[in-house]
Amino acid sequence: QVQLVESGGGSVQAGGSLTLSCTASGRTFSTYAMAWFRQDPGKEREIVVRRRWTTGTTYYSDSVKGRFTLSSDNAKNTMTLRMDSLKPEDTAVYYCAAQNGPRPGRNADSRSYDYWGQGTQVTVSS
Repeated sequence: QVQLVESGGGSVQAGGSLTLSCTASGRTFSTYAMAWFRQDPGKEREIVVRRRWTTGTTYYSDSVKGRFTLSSDNAKNTMTLRMDSLKPEDTAVYYCAAQNGPRPGRNADSRSYDYWGQGTQVTVSS
């Protein structure tokens, strides 16, 4: 089992910045990739960014590319999402997630992730 704990989030005005962090504990040696998803009420959970743990290969969704930056510390099993130039449409609950193996063709599918954090609210006001 892997436990994921998120921190950060909060409320900010449009154009502002926030930072989210996720720390993994437990059987972290099995972690293949980690990601951030977000979900607005009534909408599907969508991927924001994903990093393959061993290679560092990172995918950003088009909606956040150029505004969000992911950093990670494999030794500490931590990843940090720096969110700049925030927009009201970035408002959502953000979730940290982890895969314990490859899921070809399914990396953007939330159902392919094995572990989830509790979520943290991000609210961007106009």
